[in-house]
Amino acid sequence: MSKLPHVGTTIFSVMSKLAADHNAINLSQGFPNFPVDEKLIATYRQKLDENVHQYAPMPGLPRLLTEISVLIESSYQRQLDPNTEILVTAGATQGIFTAITALIETGDEVIILDPSYDCYEPTVSLTGGVPVRIQLNEDFLPDWNRIEDAISERTRMIIINNPHNPSGRIWSKSDMDTLEAILVKHPRVLLLSDEVYEFITFEQKHISAHVYPTIYNQLITVSSFGKTFHITGWKMGYLTAPEALMTEIKKVHQFNVFCVNSVAQAVLADYLPTVDVHALGAFYQEKRDLFASLLAKSRFELLPCDGTYFQTAKYGNISTESDIEFCKTLTTKYGVAAIPTSVFNGDGTDQRVIRFCFAKDNETLHQAAQKLCKI
Repeated sequence: MSKLPHVGTTIFSVMSKLAADHNAINLSQGFPNFPVDEKLIATYRQKLDENVHQYAPMPGLPRLLTEISVLIESSYQRQLDPNTEILVTAGATQGIFTAITALIETGDEVIILDPSYDCYEPTVSLTGGVPVRIQLNEDFLPDWNRIEDAISERTRMIIINNPHNPSGRIWSKSDMDTLEAILVKHPRVLLLSDEVYEFITFEQKHISAHVYPTIYNQLITVSSFGKTFHITGWKMGYLTAPEALMTEIKKVHQFNVFCVNSVAQAVLADYLPTVDVHALGAFYQEKRDLFASLLAKSRFELLPCDGTYFQTAKYGNISTESDIEFCKTLTTKYGVAAIPTSVFNGDGTDQRVIRFCFAKDNETLHQAAQKLCKI
């Protein structure tokens, strides 16, 4: 008997394998193909010769926890206790899994906003929780009436992802203010705020849940060093939560991974104070703008991209295929892999929108655009 009977191989693995099998340019899975900062690599080499190869403390290396608290204070003017309110995790996904497992009980309802990252619902289901999936508007922004109507006496958590994968949209201050008002009205409801793309923003800046003191007692945030520093393979992230919630989260964390890679933690503790994470947005904005300009004469309709390294596009002018079939055709016939966005929807809603990842070197973006413009 399967605990997850409806879960198969993720679309990211499927499309990446299809791209490899057909020698296609892989703009599907969200990982960069350009070099990591040489300063980070040099720090890694240095740490390999130091005594940092045994178990780290369960919550994280104290120096790294302190640097994370400094980063949050400088970015959002929020002070956190690094000893009780921050946890280093083996990537954001492990952090999400751990938080949900610790805080959701059998029968608890968890509101998930579709299209949504694919780890949310399975984790809720494994805990015995009840996923309540609410569709975002066609512009991938929240319908607050629909969301508030979905809150019941059994609702325990709302999960948000801002900046948003797959759409690249960022919520406005009005959206965040409305969310705050809903949470204040429902103090039992927790907010799991997935902010892994927090530093990859463009004209519209990300408004973090960290800047809303009225909901601190309900707030768990998720962040990713992998996304911020182009080191997705390191699987390094962190959670924040008030001490009462973090105590429960740590109970699960210690029996899940116990602690996180000690060398990577030591490296990041040294590296964080030396780098300006806020320069990341300008770096990726150049790539977004380059990719958009290269596709200007294509038949794709590019949708607004406020942040992340994903560009969504409508293809209705090209094909009537479902987005899954179109992505397969795009890969096998035209040599570029993308991700269908319908797989992010619980009910499979297909708006004929696909997602490209532009976290690639410029040569790759030029080659991919050349192929896409021939369609």
